[in-house]
Amino acid sequence: MTVENESAIRAVVSACVRSYASAFADRHLAESDDPEGTINMKIHNIFISSLGADIQYYSALARSLDSSLGNMLEQMAISIARLHYRVEQHVEGVLYRQQTEFIANILEAYKRHAKIPCRADYTCICTNNNPNGEIRKRHESDYYLYDDADDMHYLIELKIGGDLDNKKARSEKEALLEQYCILANHLGSTDKIRICFATAYNRYGEGNPWKQGRVLQFFSKEELLISRDFWNLVCKSDNGYEIIIDEYKANAHLIIDALKQIKQVYLPE
Repeated sequence: MTVENESAIRAVVSACVRSYASAFADRHLAESDDPEGTINMKIHNIFISSLGADIQYYSALARSLDSSLGNMLEQMAISIARLHYRVEQHVEGVLYRQQTEFIANILEAYKRHAKIPCRADYTCICTNNNPNGEIRKRHESDYYLYDDADDMHYLIELKIGGDLDNKKARSEKEALLEQYCILANHLGSTDKIRICFATAYNRYGEGNPWKQGRVLQFFSKEELLISRDFWNLVCKSDNGYEIIIDEYKANAHLIIDALKQIKQVYLPE
């Protein structure tokens, strides 16, 4: 990684954290007198409000922080990816009936545990189909990255913490496989397409194996981009993760200051 590239990544992280901290504080401070504000709405939950003002405040704030921080990380990843890839958030084109049937059969085998997920399950998917069985379809995508340096296409489903129930795991894999087929039909080959399930952090601890069964039932380990692997791909660098975490920590005090401002209004001493 060049010095210029690292500086650009750090600038994106810093800008995202600064913008997030400011917007988070402004939103909650503006809602302080709003009975339907995020935190004030908790007073209507007798099971929470009966536990005291502190619990009411912290339970509402923690939920808001977790959700909005996840959104910020998603946008930050897109901004960083744009430094190195062409970034799209949809895939559109021709899909054939034979391919949807092929996908349904694979997913059913995964569901019944008759097959262990493997990338080879679909790399041979047919692209020479009968035009009478084609439909045009558009899929919204978390990340569709194209690397013109090696002509690689990445279709990525990002779940910040990795939580998926069985229904979502199947539907997410189905959507990715349909996007994969659409691209394969357009390119005439599957050689340069990769689909991935990604997380922004490892819920089991950085460096530890990913073991969420609901994910592994439908995604192979070679399709996973967990934490470090995701950020390294987005940064197109083997030390992208370290750079992002280092810069985030350097700016985390801005979020801490925002939280202190909010607390002073909702929980004055």
